[in-house]
Amino acid sequence: MSPFSKDISDYPDGIVLPVDKPYRWTSADLVRKIKIAACRHFGKKNLKVGHAGTLDPLATGILLVCIGPATRRAEELQASAKQYLAGVCFGAVTPSYDLEKPIDRVCGLDGVTRERLEAVLPSFVGEQRQVAPLFSAKYVDGVRAYETARRLLREAQSRGESFDPGEILQSSVINIYGLELMSMEEGFPGAPEPVVAGPGNGRINVADVSGVPLRHALIKVDCSKGTYIRALARDLGEALGTGAFLGSLRRTRNGGFDISQALSMEQALALLG
Repeated sequence: MSPFSKDISDYPDGIVLPVDKPYRWTSADLVRKIKIAACRHFGKKNLKVGHAGTLDPLATGILLVCIGPATRRAEELQASAKQYLAGVCFGAVTPSYDLEKPIDRVCGLDGVTRERLEAVLPSFVGEQRQVAPLFSAKYVDGVRAYETARRLLREAQSRGESFDPGEILQSSVINIYGLELMSMEEGFPGAPEPVVAGPGNGRINVADVSGVPLRHALIKVDCSKGTYIRALARDLGEALGTGAFLGSLRRTRNGGFDISQALSMEQALALLG
């Protein structure tokens, strides 16, 4: 792909860049990096740059970055169906339902088999109500849920108590169009992607789960906007009578774009060089 011209008016509808978000980068980190490059490239100090659908720091895959007039399409793009490859780890739980927080309870693996998981997956397909993870960007009483969660976690730790999010979040209607079990194996397979040097690496925690008996399932998920895959992992664990958390997540489709069309950070920045 050739670099963009230096005149933003050559793109009256703006630009939508499908970027493969690196592991341990926040979505805001990526947008900030692209915005700096785009403002310099087009010679605009106040160029609008945003994204269509947040990805958690420990997730990778398609993040649609909207530049200029394309930011008006962000809501439309975000509303599209999405596809993920989710690595669900059974046998333990974390407060965030992923590896940003360390394991706080080991649950055991009795009854966690490929046959049982394949039997329960169909019950999660279709329109349903889902309670988002407390460690999420969802607003609760005008405050991001993760801000409330971090405060409650600190308070519980200061009292020497375990963290219980309680009934803080209300459920939302989501739709899961399809679930397919791709593989199931013993143990934790490790980090899903090499870490690309970036602004988020030093402050994004990744819990150490070595030595914890886990069973890992790779599941393809086709779903609607607003579906929390971390919450799906939690609910699958409960359905099998144990605990579970999300060990890895890769978004492979969003807004009509497939992961095969996604640019690396280096490729995206080269277009704005």
